[in-house]
Amino acid sequence: MLEKEIEQYYTDHEQEMLDRLAELIAIDSSFSEPRPDEGMPFGEGSAKALGWVQSFGQEIGLITRSIDNYAVAMDWKDTEPALAILSHADVVPANAAEWTTPPFEMNVRDGCIFGRGSVDDKGPTVAVMYAAKCLKDLGVTLDRSFRMVVGGNEEQGCEDIKYYAEREPFPDMVITPDGSFPVLNCEKGMVHLTFSGGFDDSIISTISAGKAINAIPDSCTVTRCGGGHPEVYQGKAAHGSRPQDGDNAVTRFLSGYRGSSRKLLALKKLFPRGEFDGRSCGLGFSDEMTGSMTCALTVLNREEGGELHGGIDIRFPIDRSCSEIKDIICSALERAGFRIDSCEGMEPHFVSPDSRLVQTLLSVYEKVSGRKGECIAEGGITYVHNTPGGVAFGAEYPWEQNNMHGADEHIPLSTFRDNFLMYAHALIELLKD
Repeated sequence: MLEKEIEQYYTDHEQEMLDRLAELIAIDSSFSEPRPDEGMPFGEGSAKALGWVQSFGQEIGLITRSIDNYAVAMDWKDTEPALAILSHADVVPANAAEWTTPPFEMNVRDGCIFGRGSVDDKGPTVAVMYAAKCLKDLGVTLDRSFRMVVGGNEEQGCEDIKYYAEREPFPDMVITPDGSFPVLNCEKGMVHLTFSGGFDDSIISTISAGKAINAIPDSCTVTRCGGGHPEVYQGKAAHGSRPQDGDNAVTRFLSGYRGSSRKLLALKKLFPRGEFDGRSCGLGFSDEMTGSMTCALTVLNREEGGELHGGIDIRFPIDRSCSEIKDIICSALERAGFRIDSCEGMEPHFVSPDSRLVQTLLSVYEKVSGRKGECIAEGGITYVHNTPGGVAFGAEYPWEQNNMHGADEHIPLSTFRDNFLMYAHALIELLKD
């Protein structure tokens, strides 16, 4: 009976949910200049989005508090939580010129919700909060409490969750709607690297491609000395962990480069167009559980008269270590004459598929979707990557191409509905004695 009531609740409140999601999407919460003295550690947009979350949490009856505008914590009831749900209200930047409709104006068309954050992670955040509201409105009693933690810096290094975790422990069960269904229990390791070097091409004046290391660039603009029209190499954006889903504008430029620059020719050799696993850099590893690694040159910039600067996104299998990957990629770049400016990484993350949390979520997935529930592995780094026992549950299906981090980011209405249903049932199943 309760299953039908929850489904009917969504039907009755869908437009209301979309209206509230539109309010959150309207906030450009990408990272901006920190103003810590004003309570904005990640900029004005992030703080405004967290303020919206806290206000809505209070409205639906959760016990809310701000964690110094690094995050917002919201409790079901005033007892220690048995479950934590981690999501984020910040987003990656959006270039409005590349979108069909304005990125910060939610648009519903062709059965999908379009807007920056619709799938990563504002849509899932609203779905979880409405799942909680649904249970309260239906008078459902949960034997144990849960806490939702919404952060404001996931896209720029997860300093929000680090700050939170230093002050409050997580319960044994932790999930995030920031990955894929059915259950993402295995995440590849990650290395993010920046490099630079003197520029040795007397014809090219400037190069501009890529703003975020974790996003495949969809354009690369090159200007030549003496003026003239800029040359624009057009690609297709994708998440940095899924270079095969995009068309890297940097490698498009490099593949056609016929100049004499030793630096650009070296990058052309190290990152050949159409190669996604870093084999030419000495990488190319894979394993049975996580598949092939990925390695993408995602940033390449040079201002007039300045040095060449680049950034690389690497996701590697669970049978390798950060130190091994760092040694290989740094050595390859240094042999090519580049200087390593920064190199940071995370080890792979794995949770046993036999845990009660995973098995319960798989059963919820099967109930809602009607499909077989199985654990999956991906290259994306979720909020629970450094949390022992934590797994991702949603928000997209593995077969969807939702343009995450790219232009026209979207989530199908049917998937948004499934998110709501999954989280409502997960709360019930995980928090009953």
